[in-house]
Amino acid sequence: MTTDSLVFEQLTSSGDATPKLRRALTECWVEVTNAGGAAGFPFPPVDAATVMPTLGRIVDQLAPDTNRILTATTNGELAGWLNVRRDRFELIAHWGTLHHVQTRTALRGLGIGRALMEEARRVARDEMGLEQLHLAARGGVGLEGFYGRLGWKEIGRCPAPSGSARETIATRSL
Repeated sequence: MTTDSLVFEQLTSSGDATPKLRRALTECWVEVTNAGGAAGFPFPPVDAATVMPTLGRIVDQLAPDTNRILTATTNGELAGWLNVRRDRFELIAHWGTLHHVQTRTALRGLGIGRALMEEARRVARDEMGLEQLHLAARGGVGLEGFYGRLGWKEIGRCPAPSGSARETIATRSL
């Protein structure tokens, strides 16, 4: 598989999320979380019953200007996804945040994460009119290197109770 075979799609309203796609998004989120991924649920293991209500709330809030899910598929199967959000408050409406960045564990190392992040950058800039993206990533698990290679800059850390970094906060100009 090459990243040339990836197909990107955007969900911009709740009607875009078919039951089949909701199941695939849920399965991916369960898989990534239970493999130790930092995709929103801090205490694995999780199951579909835990993930589905949270996914449902994200899907219910989809709107072209403020909240989109971006998916990457290959051979008709979900390879990864993320959520791009913008706050409408005028002082920060020029930047957005990425949430729940994830790729199927069996497909890691193939460039899907990189391609998904590049497509998210294009969508945020060209379609949503954003100037900057922010994200929070679990520190100490190698994500800083991944995001750094993509041009993201660390702008802060949220310390864990033990004093080690819990989250790295990063930004990327578009």
